[in-house]
Amino acid sequence: MVTEMISLKLEGNFLKEIDKVVQKENYHNRTEFIRNALREKIDKEKYKEAMEEIKKSILGKAKRKTTEEEYEYMRENAYKLI
Repeated sequence: MVTEMISLKLEGNFLKEIDKVVQKENYHNRTEFIRNALREKIDKEKYKEAMEEIKKSILGKAKRKTTEEEYEYMRENAYKLI
């Protein structure tokens, strides 16, 4: 896989917080931490999209309104469906 370099400007205090996490979580460097954070964000967005699709599918087929408890159950167990 070919990688591309990007430039990123961060405030000093924010960078210090990143450095603390890099040290605490034993990342090799800032780049590894930032890549991981971006991957997690992308995964979270994909999960949210999948949940919306499941919600639309279930609500679209339901003859009665889905309760908040049912929706919460579906949300908590959606990873089993993916």
